[in-house]
Amino acid sequence: MKNPPGKIKAIVAYLTFIGLFIAISMNRDPKEEFATWHIKNMFGLLILLFVSVALQQYRIGFYVYYISLALWLFSLIMAIAGRKEGVPYLSEKFQQWFPFLG
Repeated sequence: MKNPPGKIKAIVAYLTFIGLFIAISMNRDPKEEFATWHIKNMFGLLILLFVSVALQQYRIGFYVYYISLALWLFSLIMAIAGRKEGVPYLSEKFQQWFPFLG
């Protein structure tokens, strides 16, 4: 699936946390499954980033930060490629944990 409906919204969701809020508002009227999936994924990655900032005074915060950065980049590439794939295990949990975004 090269250009699924909602691909632009999904890509916008990964452009900083402001892009996430823009994508949520863009996806309100015609809800598109592809965009909703990536919005939930980015919301979970944003929470992971906040956790890394909260832990920055500890060594583990450094690692969590760079892991969240790598996972964000991987998810952005999947959105650009038009694939509904993300972080193993975590992306599926994000879909379950954040039903209010869909």
